[in-house]
Amino acid sequence: MKKIKVAGAVVCSVMAIIGIVKQQYPEIKVSQQGLELIGNAEGCRAKPYTCPADVLTVGIGSTEAGGSKIQRNKIYTNEEIAERWKEDLLIAQECVEKYAHGNTQPQGAYDALVSITFNIGCGAMRKSTLFRMAKQGYSPQMCNQFPRWVYAGGQKLKGLVKRRAKEKALCLGGN
Repeated sequence: MKKIKVAGAVVCSVMAIIGIVKQQYPEIKVSQQGLELIGNAEGCRAKPYTCPADVLTVGIGSTEAGGSKIQRNKIYTNEEIAERWKEDLLIAQECVEKYAHGNTQPQGAYDALVSITFNIGCGAMRKSTLFRMAKQGYSPQMCNQFPRWVYAGGQKLKGLVKRRAKEKALCLGGN
């Protein structure tokens, strides 16, 4: 497996990881389009790094929040990255299904809800206006909540503005 180094980082292919997840993990309900949104927003790194929130991260946005320890000096394989991502996606899916009636949402809304939950975490999202609205059933108005979630550490982040715009668009029309 060839890895590419970018300024000290060892990056991996988001599309390769999506291919493994789609092929090996049928329990992942997020569509190809949703996986691409999440994967491209997060990026993929085979060597652990500290993210802007000062959290040790590897693969496609995987932290130790899911319970799996990250080995700081290890270069992870695509299969290991896919396995970690699957576990993280399942946590986000479960949250969306439990607290936002995910199983009743159109596919695009489901994907967008999983994406924001993957990024923000279930604890914050389950108490959000977005999830409260989703519990009442799908509506375009709930999709307007995505752009509110663009701040980290008290600062508005360009990357989050772009991601939330894509999530909102997916929520509104990606079925």
